[in-house]
This record gives sequence, structure tokens and C-alpha cells, in this order.
Amino acid sequence: MIDLTPPTARPWASDAAAYWTGLDKATRALDAPLAALHRGALAANAHDLLDRAAGLPIRVASKSVRVRSVLDAVLSLPGYAGILAYTLPEALWLAHEHDDVVVGYPSVDRTALAALGADAQLASRVTLMVDDAAQLDLVDAVVAPAARASIRVALELDASYHSPTMGHIGVRRSPLRTRDQVRALAEHVVSRPGFDLVGLMAYEAQIAGVGNAGRGRGAIIRVLQRASAEELRERRGAVVAAVREIADLEFVNGGGTGSIESTHADGSVTEVAAGSGLFGPHLFDHYVHFSPAPAAAFALPVVRRPTPELATLLGGGWIASGPAAEDRLPLPVHPPGLRFLPREGAGEVQSPVTGAAAHDLAVGDRVWLRHTKAGELSEHVDAFALVEDGDVLDELPTYRGEGKTFL
Repeated sequence: MIDLTPPTARPWASDAAAYWTGLDKATRALDAPLAALHRGALAANAHDLLDRAAGLPIRVASKSVRVRSVLDAVLSLPGYAGILAYTLPEALWLAHEHDDVVVGYPSVDRTALAALGADAQLASRVTLMVDDAAQLDLVDAVVAPAARASIRVALELDASYHSPTMGHIGVRRSPLRTRDQVRALAEHVVSRPGFDLVGLMAYEAQIAGVGNAGRGRGAIIRVLQRASAEELRERRGAVVAAVREIADLEFVNGGGTGSIESTHADGSVTEVAAGSGLFGPHLFDHYVHFSPAPAAAFALPVVRRPTPELATLLGGGWIASGPAAEDRLPLPVHPPGLRFLPREGAGEVQSPVTGAAAHDLAVGDRVWLRHTKAGELSEHVDAFALVEDGDVLDELPTYRGEGKTFL
């Protein structure tokens, strides 16, 4: 089990150069490309999330981690409870060891649905997300109610914000937006054999996943986020009250790493989801109310020197999901002062970098980078080297390293 005792020192904040040099020294015997996870930074992030949640239980978003040993360690800390999975096959895999796994997205995986219905223990541990009666119909078509264990389900409320001036703000998830829409589906679920309505979820992506630091654009985002939080607090509260008249909800899940405080302020929410804040990818460098440690990073080797001003890295095209933009690229962090070329960016098989530090890089040296998002880094490596104080403490297999590719 990973020791998540909070560190006494925070080198990533007090001496960034020493922090990155320490990662490089610890992994010097390992061939790059490689990924590293700093134990102290991970522990600091885990406890920072708990402090921000202020007693509200945190359900760990597994897609933002995708390393079972990290999930296990975090869930051993008081204050963390349950997993928010991203696919049903993943949830079934995790539910063999964890007894509370909510699938954050609807599933139409017939094989996985059949496995869920055929196993009473798994069915008691896994909750499906639904927002349409058609999703229930599909479950029944795979395994009839009389031939299966009862399936736990949760309803998802659309948490996006409809700005009077800017229109739709947020991600397009559930079609359920109003109290009457959610209540009608809740009544439908309760009326059908073979299903148990146990939860409700609303993910305010426009608050949880959009950086709000700085003037100008940042100030506009903060205004929109405050307005969105106020609107959602009223609407979600009304929805939860209506559904509680129909079913005895076990949980009301909301938020994400970037919205813990505003989600916590909504009294109808019983738990918050978080995961990215554990690894601290560079997407989360741009918030005014928290600053996670850069716990996870990866190193690429220098394999060419095309000119004195350029050093070419092997690989590097680990681009984050989302709208195609510069902020989806990995961020070179050590040696400091490196940047990608605008016309090449981070490439599939090579990534030239330039900048003041490029002149001193030699073939065989390594450059450290941070991914834009958290769990997506885990899809590129078989394991993380767990490091601290210049040493490798352990090797932590990713889902990929365990032979699992769920999505």
C-alpha cells in the first residue's frame, strides 16, 4: 500500500529545480519514455482535496487515475468513499475488490450488462447511470428482470449553465434538466421491476474543469462560474427534493476537482467526485482557489540535435482530449525554458523543442513534461515509478500495464 502520510517538505513549491532534478536522479537507471509519480506530492494532493471538501465524502474519479494501487491507497484514507468509474467493464473489474462503484456514464455494453445481471454480488456493488428509459429497455433486452439480480441505477441531471448572453456553457451530457423531467424518469424507474433507484448525479464541468485565474478572460469565467453555481444550487436542490419523495437516495454526487468548494456549498449534495487533483496535471495550474502539486510527470529522451538551437525528443504526441488547442499539448517543465515548435508541436514519433535550455541538451538526456489531463497519461505507459528523495520506491502498474484498455 502506498504511504499517503502528508510530507513535511514541499519541494515542488519551495525549489522547483530541485524537485525536477530529484525525479530525474531517481529514475536515471530507467529507460525513457517513462512516467513518474512523486509520493509526497501525491499525498499532499490527496489531503488537500480532503481539506477542500471539508468533511464531504469524496468519490474518486477513476478515469483521472487509472492506477489501481493509487485508487486503493486513496480509498484507505478517511474521507474518501467509493469510485466513480467511466465504463461498466472497468466497474465490474474494480468491484471484485471495492463494494461501491458508480458508473459515471450510461452503458450499452451487452456483455458487461449480462455479467452484471448474472452476479448478485457485483449487482449489489455497481450502480449504472441512466438518463433515458431507452437505457433501461436495453438492460431488459440483455437480461430479463426475472432472470437477473436487481440493477442499481442513478439518474444524471444536466448541470450545464444557460447564460442569458452567451448561451449554453458546459458539456452536453444528460437530457434531463428540469425537476419535472427528472421526477418523471424517477417514477418510471421505480415502477419497473428489476431496477433500484439509489442515486443522482450532476457534473458541473464548466466549474470543475475550466481554469479561472487571471484578469480578462479569467475574470469573465469567474463571473460565469458564480452565476452557474447559484443557478445549479437552486435547480439541483429542487430536483433532489422531488426525487427523494419517490426513492430513498443513497447518494447525490456532484462536482469535480475544480468545483469542490461550490459543490460543497450545495446542501442537497452528499458527496463530491474528484480525481485529477491527485496527479495535478497542468490543466489545473490556472485556478485561483487551489494549486495542486505536479505529482505525475513523464520523461522523453533526446535522440537528435538537428541544429544547435533544437533538440528532438522521441515521441511526445500525448495530446489531451478536448477542443484542439495549444493547452491540450504536454508542457515541458525540466530543464526550464523549453517549448515546442509551432509548426510541429508534440509529434507522434518525434517532438523538437527549442528555447534557452535546448542548446545544452545532449543525445541521451531527458526532458520532463506534464500532461494536460490526469488519467490520460496512464494510457501511454505500463507503470509509474513511485519516487521520493531521489529514489524509486516502487513500480505502480497502470490499467494498461495490467492488460486493461477500457476506453
